[in-house]
Amino acid sequence: MGNFLTSSSIGKKFVMSISGCFLVLFLLFHLAMNATAIFSPEAYNVICAALGANWYAVAGTAVLALGVFVHFIYALILTFQNWKARGGIKRYAVTKKEDSVNWSSKNMFVLGCIIVIGLVAHLYNFWYNMMFVELLGEHSNSFGLVPTDGAGLIMLHFANIVWVIIYLVWFVALWFHLTHGLWSMMQTIGWNNNIWLRRLKCIANILATIIMLGFAAVVIVYYLKSLGCDFLAA
Repeated sequence: MGNFLTSSSIGKKFVMSISGCFLVLFLLFHLAMNATAIFSPEAYNVICAALGANWYAVAGTAVLALGVFVHFIYALILTFQNWKARGGIKRYAVTKKEDSVNWSSKNMFVLGCIIVIGLVAHLYNFWYNMMFVELLGEHSNSFGLVPTDGAGLIMLHFANIVWVIIYLVWFVALWFHLTHGLWSMMQTIGWNNNIWLRRLKCIANILATIIMLGFAAVVIVYYLKSLGCDFLAA
């Protein structure tokens, strides 16, 4: 079983699918949590305090980090193998385009790199100034906020149009990555007949769009709040 998961192409894709499924479930959980910040900053901060630096939150973060690491490493391996199988550097001498292959599927690795870079920035902006500060035993972060004031951090960052643009670009890259990755993941685990192929692509597009728009809504709403356009205020 170990050789299958590490040596065969199908095994590597299976690991990519399982780790990808885990990461999608986390995104949905994170989206549900972040959406609370739109309607009630106070409720969002209660959730942040409930998670905080508690052992289960720290354990969950460690598992998430492992999932991202496994997913990215296997992506590197598969990308390199595919590159070699297509002739390596010689493939760039071919000018004929593959019409049957969509743009996102041909650029999954590039999209993945953009997502990882965005993830690093996000960890610095939020995890570092929240859970990490608590783990150090500090009572305030580098912005002078208590580490459980997640809504305050959101407001602080997304009052800056530069961060708004960076995050929206990140979400678009995530959308492209998910639209291909979700149906490819389901196809790898066996749902790959002709009847389900179109359905899977449709489901992937809908789910990826919900995730992207949900996260983007938090950014846009808090940017508008910073301009004084708090249309959700009572």
